[in-house]
This record gives sequence, structure tokens and C-alpha cells, in this order.
Amino acid sequence: MKVLITDKINEFAKKIVDDVAEGVLLPTMSEDELCSVIGEYDALMVRSQTKVTEKVIEAGKNLKIIGRAGVGVDNINLEAATKKGIIVVNSPDGNTNAAAEHTVALMLSMSRNIAKAAASTKQGLWERSKFTGHEVFGKTLGVIGFGKIGHHVAEAAKALGMKVVVFDPYTTKEVVEKFGAKYYENLDDLWPVCDYITVHVPKTKETMHMINSETIAKMKKGVRLINCARGGIIDEKALVEALESGQVAQAAIDVFENEPNIAESPLVKTTGDILLTPHLGASTEEAQLNVAIDVAQQIRDVLAGGSARSAVNIPSLKPAKLEPVKDYMQLAENIGELAMQMSSGNLKGIYITVKGSLAELDVSPLETAVVKGVLSSFMTDVNYVNAPVIANNKGLDVSTTKSKTSTDYIGSITLKLVTDKHTNTVSGALIAEDMPRIVKINGYNASIEPEKHMLLIPHENKPAMVAKVATVLGNKNINITRMNVAQNRAEADNISIMIINTGSEVDESALKEISAIDGIGTARYIKLSL
Repeated sequence: MKVLITDKINEFAKKIVDDVAEGVLLPTMSEDELCSVIGEYDALMVRSQTKVTEKVIEAGKNLKIIGRAGVGVDNINLEAATKKGIIVVNSPDGNTNAAAEHTVALMLSMSRNIAKAAASTKQGLWERSKFTGHEVFGKTLGVIGFGKIGHHVAEAAKALGMKVVVFDPYTTKEVVEKFGAKYYENLDDLWPVCDYITVHVPKTKETMHMINSETIAKMKKGVRLINCARGGIIDEKALVEALESGQVAQAAIDVFENEPNIAESPLVKTTGDILLTPHLGASTEEAQLNVAIDVAQQIRDVLAGGSARSAVNIPSLKPAKLEPVKDYMQLAENIGELAMQMSSGNLKGIYITVKGSLAELDVSPLETAVVKGVLSSFMTDVNYVNAPVIANNKGLDVSTTKSKTSTDYIGSITLKLVTDKHTNTVSGALIAEDMPRIVKINGYNASIEPEKHMLLIPHENKPAMVAKVATVLGNKNINITRMNVAQNRAEADNISIMIINTGSEVDESALKEISAIDGIGTARYIKLSL
């Protein structure tokens, strides 16, 4: 396997990925240059300079993971990567301190006119009165986005004696108030109370030009703005107009809409009071090393068959969500595989019900696992990344219900799989730690340990059924590793299901021979991923 590392990422990243693959360090390339070489690589590691476009992703026929050594991933086409089942990871924590410190540094430098005063003094001038500044003590700082960086900035602001107000739809009033700040549910209420405003949100359709002519007009006259997040969150043209009119007194900007080609940006041409830096938020030696190590470790782990800590395009598998239900993940996938391989016809719906302790948890990872199991039974190249996308594109009805109905197990998962021909239902549970079992198949009670090779054989309850099946398997040199008989106490007829775990695959000829035995129905071979 090979890993392409570009954009002048710390060379220590190569040492990490070399544990499982050949790391190759190359300079930043154009789209066409990257397309010409990416086909031979299993992973790609970039910073912000490389644009990982749909064309690049299509050319990366062997790509399994793309790593962004930093926080923002707007230089990577997430939709194209997700459709191809490519994991995209970032390093959300590696540059937290650096970005927060740069935000505070810009705020103070702007307020005290540091850059202009330094340039004047280096010219041999003594212009103290010209550079009279403003104290931040007692002022109100509006923090938009209360993630790790926003939280760190708010801590520094409080230490400087500032009042902090927060807007973040992904946190709660209780969290913000416990920190000692004031929470605003509506941005329109926050704008007019702030002396300073700093943004710490990702660049999305919702946040693009979040600060624009209309929102700036709602702010306190003489407000000061800081953006060390992503270019485009503040409308550059609107900011220039506000600076030149005096609505915004000062601005400190580290990120731009068109990086690194900023010569035509209105921000570099304005006569307004603005402090500009070339995207230095994460540019400390410590941060660059931290993000390189973090992303390289995730790439190494994924290529070695493990999981990623910070996959941005698998929201259901974030560590906080996955950890509480991780013991059920393989079982959920196996339930999906079993139900689909029992079925025929066109798939219509995937309906999941969880009971017991699982009903108290976020079970979105289990839904993803079930869907992957179902789809991988008749499709190739399905993984946790693209399974939900494929299901959605196929128009499948997928839903999960939490039930407080009592169960015999700590937690259980039931899948109802609907096709245009019939419905099959499979239930699974952990009967003890690390002991997954299939506990019901279409109303038949069982206790089946999922294994790679399994036979499901409906049969009449009469003597010699097991022996006759065993004889066929023995003649085919197929070893039986385990056997279970599932019964349906509600059935009036005398039918049970024989479940046999085998040591190898069972071919079509063996299935036909078994199905031809008097008193036995259609035998099915099931292959599970374990």
C-alpha cells in the first residue's frame, strides 16, 4: 500500500504511516498533476493547499482514506468521497491552542494598533498619540461557535476581564451558563450587544456569508470583528463597506474567500482599519506537528483495518456515539446480512427496533451497521461511509424505533426486512459480554452464534432429519462446527429450522441435495462477515 503526503506536511507523518504502507512525500500539485498519480495510492494526506476535487477522487481508484492535517475540510469534495466509500478524516483538536491564541492575539493587536505602531516605529517615528488604542477589559465578546476553539477563546477573554456571550445551535444553554457566559438562541439578539465578535464555525451552506450587510447593520456601531475560522463566513465586500462607513470600527482577518490568491480581495485594498494575516491560525510548530501526527495515525489505523477517530463523513460513527454501542456493531451487521440472504425480490424497507438498554442510547451507529450488512449481501464496495448514501439513492425506507418493551436481554436489535415478495424478521442480542447471538428468525426462537458459514434448513420434526443432513455434508467433506434447532412454539404445524455452522462454504449442489431430502424445505447458505 502507498500513502501520498503533500502540502509540506511534517515529515514525521511519513514515519507513522510507514508502519503499514509506503509513505511518499511530494510537493503540492495541480488537479491534473494529482489525477495523473493518485491512482496508485491507497491514502492521501493534505493540508489546505491541495484541492481534492471530484475529478481527483474519481481518479483515486484505490483510495480508502483522505486525511486533512487541520480542521476545515472545504478543500475536499466530501460528497464525492462519501459516494465512493472513502473515509475523510481531519484533526479537530490538534490546532485548538494555536487557533485560539491567534484569535486572541489578533483581537489585542487590532485593539492596540500593534502592527501599525510597529511599522511606524521602525521608520524612526514617534507617534504615540496617533496609535491610542482600546482596552478589552469590560467589553462584551460575542463568540459564534462554542466548540473547542471557541471555548478556549472564551476562557482567555474571561481572563482578560471581558463579558462573553455565545451563539451555537449545537450546544445548550446549560453548558454555556455553567461556563459563565450568556447564551443566545437567536443571532439577531446577539449582534447588537457585542463590542467584539469572533467566529469559530465550519464553512457550510448555512454559515457562508453569515456576516453580511444585513447582519452587520444589526450590530453595535463601532463593533470589532475577528475571523480565524474559514474564509467566506464574513462577506468580504460587505465588511469593506462597513469599515469604510464606520459601522465596523476595526477588523482582524486571518482567512480569505480565495486563498492563496488574495491580490484581488477587497480586504487588501480597503482604506478601512483592518489587520490581515495569511491564514496563520494553525501555523505554529507545535500545531503542525500535532495535526500531522493525529491524521497520520488515523490513516495508519484505517489501512491496518482499524477505525478513524475523526471521520467527518461518518457522523454516526463518531467515537462518542460508537463507544456505548460498539459491542453490538458486528451483531447488527450480521443481522442485516442474514435477513437479506434469506430474502428474495426487490428490497423496499429496512426497519429496525431496539429494546432494553439500547433504547436509552444513540443507536445511529447500529442503523449504519445494519444497512451495511443488508447492502453488502448483494453489492460490492459497500462500507460504513457509503452505505447510508447508497440506501438513500436507492430510495429505501430506513427507520429505527426505540421500544421500552421489556426483553429477556440487556439489549436487543430486531430487523424487519421488506421486499416486494415477502418480509423476514431477525433478532439479535448479547446474552453476556462478548457473546452475540441470533435469538429469533421469523418467530422461531434460537440461540445461534454468528459464524462465517451457516446453513438454514427448515424441516419437519421427525427422526433422522439431522443425521440425513449430516450425511450429505460429510459426503461433501464439509465439517459441522455447531448446530442449533430453532422452534416456533406458536406454530401449529410441526416445522423447525435447523441452523448449522460449517467450517467452509456450502455449494449449490450440496444445497440441492439437502433440499431434496424428504421432510426438508429449501436449504439456504448464509455467509457472514466476521
